[in-house]
Amino acid sequence: MINNILLPQVCFGCNTQLFGGEHILCAVCRHDVPLTDHNFLEENTVDRIFYGRIPIKKAAAFVFFSKNGIVKNLLHWLKYKNQEQIGGFFGDWCGALLKNDGTLKKVDVVVPVPLHRKKLKKRGYNQSALFAKKIASSIGADYRDDLLLKTINTKTQTKKDRQLRWENSKEAFQLNPKADSSFKHVLLVDDVITTGATIESCAKALLQLKNVDVSVLSIAVVP
Repeated sequence: MINNILLPQVCFGCNTQLFGGEHILCAVCRHDVPLTDHNFLEENTVDRIFYGRIPIKKAAAFVFFSKNGIVKNLLHWLKYKNQEQIGGFFGDWCGALLKNDGTLKKVDVVVPVPLHRKKLKKRGYNQSALFAKKIASSIGADYRDDLLLKTINTKTQTKKDRQLRWENSKEAFQLNPKADSSFKHVLLVDDVITTGATIESCAKALLQLKNVDVSVLSIAVVP
């Protein structure tokens, strides 16, 4: 309580002071977050990203990403400013919407896209992990961060074009040979889907396992 008086919590969207019941975003900014309204039944724009590329069972994203706006600011704080709790904020919100989605009851495990061990050590956390944990809890699935390994330490891809993103991601992930793989349906989770190259590389690794389905969920998608 004393800490809140000395250092009042502020909105990550507009920098105004947060009041009772508000967390991460004020009520106004939360209302302005561009939700996609995607579910795991109807076809959407994220599904279409992977058509003809990789047999994803179903794909969705929680919010839309734009070059300027609340989502970009939140993800920047999440990835580069040690604000891991933003992933939990998105996970709780998205998880509450997906909790009663019957399709996701068939998901056994939720897997975050991994970071390379050097980047994980430098950042201190995987920006997709807390979001993935909250989703797993909401849909009654196991959370697993030991199934995939990132073998190439690529630099940030934010400013790279589509071809460079693909070249950097296509061989970057592999299955962990030591991990137990007794599951049938994986929900693969990432922070932002732009070209889909990272998800495609991860999914190809997971689909080396027999009789496994892969679905996809991201915090955000670039329209």
